[in-house]
Amino acid sequence: MSVRLTRVATMDGQVSRKRQAKADAPLGVEPSAPRHVVAEGLAVGEDGRARCSWADSTAEYRAYHDEEWGRPVRGDTAIFERLCLEGFQSGLSWLTILRKRENFRAAFSGFDASAVAAFGDEDFARLMADAGIVRNRAKINAVINNARAALGLPDGLDALVWKYAGESGPAPRTLADVPASTPASKALSAGLKWHGFTFTGPVTAYATMQACGIVNDHLAACFCRTLTP
Repeated sequence: MSVRLTRVATMDGQVSRKRQAKADAPLGVEPSAPRHVVAEGLAVGEDGRARCSWADSTAEYRAYHDEEWGRPVRGDTAIFERLCLEGFQSGLSWLTILRKRENFRAAFSGFDASAVAAFGDEDFARLMADAGIVRNRAKINAVINNARAALGLPDGLDALVWKYAGESGPAPRTLADVPASTPASKALSAGLKWHGFTFTGPVTAYATMQACGIVNDHLAACFCRTLTP
């Protein structure tokens, strides 16, 4: 889930801006009005902690923000899962993905690349009939294709993705300071494409970098900022 002005990512990584009224909402998060907004992009929850305001809208967002988003993730399977889920989220609400996450894990064999790479026509038909996941033909095909591509990486997906980690820049002060993509995410997207991955444009690549803690986009005043590298 990439935080920036609300945008919809397409297959080739291009993005289109939605209505300005939805500015400062995370990608895929319908803006709500947090009850304890204390500054632009920042809210104080009932627990008294200041956090990125998008996390104040639902319990699922709060748990994801507080416990996962921006924290370092290592391991090929864990990173493959996040890359796939970010691809599925493209154009949809991230809340939809979070609520279907366990269904995705069950449907895609825990995102074990070796298992997913072996999926055939019967598995594809099963996935297209599974109401518990996002039944998008292109996205399902991309997961299967990307599993096969991941198995062909000489040093694994973890090494490829973390290769693009750089020095930490200044902490964003508002959501408007958080980019939709960066030169590093464009380079990662190109690297993935070179290795045969699809549905991994620069916006999806950057969202994956955020999800895996390769970049830390918690706002400067968010309590999670000091809990992540």
